[in-house]
Amino acid sequence: MEYDNETIYGSTDVPEQQQYQEHFQQQHQQSSQQAQQPQAHPPKKSAKQNNALPLWGNESSMNLNPLILANIQGSSYFKVSLFKLKTYHEVVDEIYYQVKHLEPWERGSRKTAGQTGMCGGVRGVGAGGIVSTAFCLLYKLYTLRLTRKQVNGLLTHGDSPYIRALGFMYLRYTQPPGDLFDWYEPYLLDEEVIDVKAGGGQVLTIGHMIRQWLTKLDWFSTLFPRIPVPIQKQIDAKLEQYARENNVSFADTQPDRGGGAPASGKQARGGAASGSSGEKSTKREMFDHCDRDARPSRYDRFEEDFPQRRDHRERDHKEYRDRDRDRDRDRTRERERDRERDRERDKDRHRERHRERDRDRSRDYERKDRIRNDRRSRSHERHDNRERREYDRDRRKR
Repeated sequence: MEYDNETIYGSTDVPEQQQYQEHFQQQHQQSSQQAQQPQAHPPKKSAKQNNALPLWGNESSMNLNPLILANIQGSSYFKVSLFKLKTYHEVVDEIYYQVKHLEPWERGSRKTAGQTGMCGGVRGVGAGGIVSTAFCLLYKLYTLRLTRKQVNGLLTHGDSPYIRALGFMYLRYTQPPGDLFDWYEPYLLDEEVIDVKAGGGQVLTIGHMIRQWLTKLDWFSTLFPRIPVPIQKQIDAKLEQYARENNVSFADTQPDRGGGAPASGKQARGGAASGSSGEKSTKREMFDHCDRDARPSRYDRFEEDFPQRRDHRERDHKEYRDRDRDRDRDRTRERERDRERDRERDKDRHRERHRERDRDRSRDYERKDRIRNDRRSRSHERHDNRERREYDRDRRKR
């Protein structure tokens, strides 16, 4: 039934007005119900949107230490050599050929002796050095804004463990702390070996390394982005559950952040002291993520085959050290051969220089002899001509 304004407002019939009001209320209820009903088929995200990887924290600095970032942006390697690399695959190839360790500074290029407090080497403040190729290439990857597929390609790359390690480090610096365990979980027991120290000497497995990154902030005189305390507790609980389910021990990387009983000889004195120590222990529980290296492990249950695993790691380390020693010996021999070739080349060059000098001297002698002979011949010719003229003059007089 349709109504117009004149019919309703000009009519005095009360039932018709009531019927119009009921009809208007029904239409209003139907329109509100249609608006509240969710769409049957919400729009799906495209594959490109699912492949995009969000960034967390400071997008301009990649959450890097300011000193390291300044040295990266000011290094000629980053500004000249890496500037020419425009694609993801070119950067991966550069990692394969150039990265030999995972420290932020090259060996022996940074002096931190005598620095204390905020200028200590642990916080990365103070005198800089030569920034490593690993961190230069890490920041180069960040400038490419990697996708989820590209990061997974780094994590599963089979050519070099350093390519995988930079993928894990990229996640540690750029991803939200709550997502780190999900990224790292499939690789917590990865047994691939990598030497992370500049100059060699600190061999870890990939699994050990990423477990350390989940539980410790310090990494060779720099700090990873800090993980909030609630999220850190969740990560610790997930690591404990993972260790129980897989019957392994993470005692080598997981420190104890709990407030245990006080040590012998340092018990609280009196009730007030006990209360204050309780408050201090509570504060320590809140902020112990800053001091995780200084505490013993809370994982006191070792797996049965731990000695065999330790022997296996020691054997791998010995083989790696032997390979390094053989490689250094070969390099020394090659350098000696190069020096010998250089010496022989210098001797040949010196002999050739002497021969050339002797040839130049002989040419000079020949030229001077030729000039002297020419002068002598011209002098004789002039003398003969003079005598001939005098003889002719004497004849004419007679």
